[in-house]
Amino acid sequence: MRFQLVTAAVIVAISCCSCKEKASITLPAELALQKAPSGFPEIPFPEENPFSYRKWELGKMLFNDKMLSVDYTVSCASCHKTELGFSDNVAKSLGAGSLTGRRNSPTLTNVAYQPYFTREGGVPTLEMQILVPIQEHDEMNFNIVDIAERMKHVPQYVDMSREIFDREPDPYVITRAIATYERTLVSGNSAYDKYMNRGDTRGFDEAAQRGMRLFFSMRTGCSDCHSGFNFTNYSFENNGLYIEYNDPGRKRLTGKESDKALFKVPTLRNIGLTAPYMFDGSVKTLEDVVAHYNSGGKPHPNKSVKLRPLQLSMQEQKDLVAFLYTLTDAEFITNKNFSNE
Repeated sequence: MRFQLVTAAVIVAISCCSCKEKASITLPAELALQKAPSGFPEIPFPEENPFSYRKWELGKMLFNDKMLSVDYTVSCASCHKTELGFSDNVAKSLGAGSLTGRRNSPTLTNVAYQPYFTREGGVPTLEMQILVPIQEHDEMNFNIVDIAERMKHVPQYVDMSREIFDREPDPYVITRAIATYERTLVSGNSAYDKYMNRGDTRGFDEAAQRGMRLFFSMRTGCSDCHSGFNFTNYSFENNGLYIEYNDPGRKRLTGKESDKALFKVPTLRNIGLTAPYMFDGSVKTLEDVVAHYNSGGKPHPNKSVKLRPLQLSMQEQKDLVAFLYTLTDAEFITNKNFSNE
């Protein structure tokens, strides 16, 4: 399906030269939504799709609207639930027609900072990524042009499209609005952040502190891949989950055997909310995740050379889990700006 993006991208990449967006009034909410947490770089709103509050409002409405799926049963929010850190709590989410998806729904936490999208990294922009779930037969199973036609029968969508973009609903409007909303899904006020920024130990007990030292140690090497403010280096790795994989991983994009069963390293932000884990949702708990890495993983020709048996004690594994839970940002998942009610 992703090879169809070439055609779809032509539709989406309509020049904004012919449709200058109207200026918006600056509101307090607009300022808050553009503010990055302490220690984070500025939220990267692209020049060709700058932030505006009204555009954000339209994007939020579309994100939560089931008209984006062929049978009106699935919205973006169906698989990316606010209370779960914009992820899902099943191994593989159900799409239109109750079809089961191929992979676990990834979190949208801090998606603005991703340099490329999908687990094999085949989509260069967030605007283009929006086409992927819309077109996938086991997700929304629809066409973005047909979504625009549906929008034309909803007066509010027509009015907002004209106001914000000075044009009728179309693929450009849909992708730019949803991408604007998704770029504001920024999380950086967890117990870990409060401890690092202010020395606040509430919610960051001794077990979590021990776990943090382990996490950033050469002994475990966790931070070799899960580094930086977003706890990922965005590289592609095989973590020895299986000896034989049913999913080709990055090879699906490149065709290279050396990329077989390689997947993009995910952020660990809000990881305590995003179970089950791994690209296929096959690992149920954080305890199981830590146990997997402690074992060194299963043999595979492309397994990362960074993986090895860690020989952590049970207490050390518990400490690591305790630390990972401190990456949960309660204010993020209860932020009324992101509520779909």
